[in-house]
Amino acid sequence: MCGIVGFVGEKEDALPFIFNGLKRLEYRGYDSAGIALASKSGIAIQKTQGKLAALGELLEALPSGIPCGIGHTRWATHGRPTNENAHPHTDCQGEIATVHNGIIENFQTLREELIAKGHRFQSDTDTEVIPHLLEEYGGAEDLVGAVRQAETRLQGAYAFLAISSRDPERIVAVRRTSPLIIGLGTNANYLGSDFSAFLAATKRAQILENGDMAVVTPHSVVITDKAGSRIDRPVITVDWDIKQAERGGYPHFMLKEIMEQPDVWGDCLLGRIRDNEVVPQEIGLTWDQLAEYQRIQIVAAGTAYHAGLIGKALIERLARIPVNVDVASEFRYASPILDRGTMVMAISQSGETADTLACLRLAREQGVFTYSITNTVGSTVARESDAVAYTLAGPEIAVASTKAYTTQILVLSLLALLLARIKGRARPDLVQGMLQLPFLGHKVLKGIDGITTMAERMAGTHDVFYIGRGLDYALAMEGQLKIKEISYLHAEAYPAGELKHGTLALIKEGVPVVAILTEHDVWEKTVSNILEVKARGAEVWGIVDERFPATLPIDHYIPIPIGDTLLAPVLAAIPLQLLAYYTAVARGEDVDQPRNLAKSVTVE
Repeated sequence: MCGIVGFVGEKEDALPFIFNGLKRLEYRGYDSAGIALASKSGIAIQKTQGKLAALGELLEALPSGIPCGIGHTRWATHGRPTNENAHPHTDCQGEIATVHNGIIENFQTLREELIAKGHRFQSDTDTEVIPHLLEEYGGAEDLVGAVRQAETRLQGAYAFLAISSRDPERIVAVRRTSPLIIGLGTNANYLGSDFSAFLAATKRAQILENGDMAVVTPHSVVITDKAGSRIDRPVITVDWDIKQAERGGYPHFMLKEIMEQPDVWGDCLLGRIRDNEVVPQEIGLTWDQLAEYQRIQIVAAGTAYHAGLIGKALIERLARIPVNVDVASEFRYASPILDRGTMVMAISQSGETADTLACLRLAREQGVFTYSITNTVGSTVARESDAVAYTLAGPEIAVASTKAYTTQILVLSLLALLLARIKGRARPDLVQGMLQLPFLGHKVLKGIDGITTMAERMAGTHDVFYIGRGLDYALAMEGQLKIKEISYLHAEAYPAGELKHGTLALIKEGVPVVAILTEHDVWEKTVSNILEVKARGAEVWGIVDERFPATLPIDHYIPIPIGDTLLAPVLAAIPLQLLAYYTAVARGEDVDQPRNLAKSVTVE
């Protein structure tokens, strides 16, 4: 969940790179942050609780000109966010420093053993056992050997970097499940939890695989397996522009990412539709694979789970193939029944979500075909799946997902159309309609008048209810999550017809109800449910297909230009996102970095 950065160069000062790399990784955690620099004079450390800006105020105390260092931005798991629990952590002598992402599951046993041997701990974290283990195994004299020996004792899912003042020209890196990438430069090399940490310096990279250990110096990268045998990992070129990770003049990354969605949709669809047909190879599948599987099991978490709900509806309606959607953290412990006729599909923006990865591995252990939809090239989900489709949304920095969500829906829509074609139910009209979505998306963004006024009104409430039927209910689920994530309002989503079975008791004068109305087959039923809440004094915000009558019983009307109901979700998502965004702004909340959350959930 945390972000880790490393730099080792010939002469260049490590400090500016590490701090800027941490800025780009702060979405992974922002409870505390710290930097350690290694030189023959010793380990110099500055760390503090709070966001990265607090660390920035302390950097003048660090020496300049040191070409080796590591940094960390934390999302707390073991131990509260405090100065003591901030990384990096050191051994008793202050000669070894480490930063860590993930969880050491047996840390308590190791801690007790090390304390009995005289080691002094300064924090409540699981991480601190690493430098003390390295000290115990002679890490000051032989850091590489100590890391290899310590690795046999550690249990869990993690990645860490280690440096030593006795050997300040190398960083030792270990990956056990949690992501870790090496950036390759000239007279310098870089490390980070993801590519954005070093894209300003280099676009050439090597991705460490699970079980890898790397020794990184200014001029070399040596990667070995657990047994110490050398491994060659391919060098890849990352085609992201670092400017994609900057706000582009917007006050928040989230707003930038909402507003750029229509262009991102064009990137996602580019080359995937030819002659009014979806090209299967462009979403990572073959015709044989599409024809072979008669049932689909989707596993995902959070926003990706909500995208999966829409995918289920689209695949079942268009292709008549049964689809189950499960929350990954539940599925992995539910003793699922899988057979060879089932495709297990994992959806994850980061491609590193721990629970989703565990489901993927469970499916592979049972010999089931796995397919993933992710935004991150080279991620663990992508590498461990039999087939993969990339959403091509580019870096998403805000913690609350927007463009990753809608591009996930686009890929699921392409898959549904392919499966429909296999089943003799081709819909060339829908394929053509997908190509119009970027144009319609720009139209939606230009046509949402008064949403800031609506949001200011909603900002003063305590509870919000979202209702819809069919695809609209799946959208309501995502809408309520967004407003909870960033504005901290209590929100719930319900199938519109379910309100009268209990929840209607909570509707009283002035309670906001967001009604989503794009499903033409049931729109009159949803209108009846709107009338039910209106009769109890609710104030209704309506996100409505513009083809419906303008006389609907709605207080705040947001019309959406929709070509086909089955293509409505990506378009209707925009006002839901903007309503949540402007509500959070009106409440003065930190939109990009909501409390207690992190972008990539790499722990259970």
